[in-house]
Amino acid sequence: MSGSDRKKLRESARFSVAPMMAWTDTHCRYFHRLISKKSLLYTEMVTAPALVLGGAIHLLDFNIEEYPVALQLGGSDPAQLAEAAALGAERGYTEINFNLGCPSDRVQSGSFGAVLMKQPDLVRQCLDKMQSACDAEITVKCRIGVDDQIPEKILPSFLEMIENTGIKRVAIHARKALLQGLSPKENRDVPPLDYLLVREMKRAFPGLHITVNGGVKNFTEAKKHLSDGLDGVMIGRAAYHTPYAVLASVDSEIFDDECPPSALEIGAIMIHYLEKHLKDGGRLHQVTRHMFGLFAGQPGARHWRRGLSDISSLRDAGMADYFALLEEITSITRFQTELETV
Repeated sequence: MSGSDRKKLRESARFSVAPMMAWTDTHCRYFHRLISKKSLLYTEMVTAPALVLGGAIHLLDFNIEEYPVALQLGGSDPAQLAEAAALGAERGYTEINFNLGCPSDRVQSGSFGAVLMKQPDLVRQCLDKMQSACDAEITVKCRIGVDDQIPEKILPSFLEMIENTGIKRVAIHARKALLQGLSPKENRDVPPLDYLLVREMKRAFPGLHITVNGGVKNFTEAKKHLSDGLDGVMIGRAAYHTPYAVLASVDSEIFDDECPPSALEIGAIMIHYLEKHLKDGGRLHQVTRHMFGLFAGQPGARHWRRGLSDISSLRDAGMADYFALLEEITSITRFQTELETV
């Protein structure tokens, strides 16, 4: 991987959409890319055993239009992770992110995710093997600590170990992961956020590109984190549920680039993608389920959500259904515009 490629990745990492299981699939990423050309996008977590032992190479599929896009891997076996990283690099991923933050029971049972923060020596072995196996940039996503660990004590030593392996970029979810007693959903909300500690880690490790993740609800909060000295901001659920509201300002205000098309225009641009997906044997809802929040905060938002929900209940839903809904939203938008100009 060239130095210029690494520079581009570092620049795009100033704002990223978090990897989210069952959400950030290739359809979601294509849709998000229409709203922001510059943000760094992530795949859902793909496990190394699924690729190496299960042969599920299709999990690495993505559209070239999704660039810049990074692959997130989960696992705990250094050799498997190395092979999985090599497979990802061969298929065009220029960044491969190592998941050290997921708290789910399924992940724990496989001895990977956040639980690995209790095994820094194993993490070091994994990172060494992954970096030796491919030219893609290897990055890390972690928590500030796990269970009874004291973040102020464990996080500095953990980041020091990571930096010593040659890793240059780390995304930190600013909450502990409580692996006993809390569900994955509760682990995203219940443990208190500690943004101050993440900022302190940036001061302690100026050579690391540190991205903050967790609890960032909108674009205004994202800009505040950047102004506080952090290198990047990663938004998850808010970017998914209100994609246009969160992503539409990113290119112009963070990357000094052009503003995206309007939400209505995005809906129209998706027509070609939807038609191709149906032609390839897919179902409309596989794509449109990621588009429910396109008009959040705008006229017609509720009508759009209800319409897409109705479409998803139809087994034989087709483009005629989508065209009709888009036309209804166009009429609502036009009527609202006329009211505002009176």
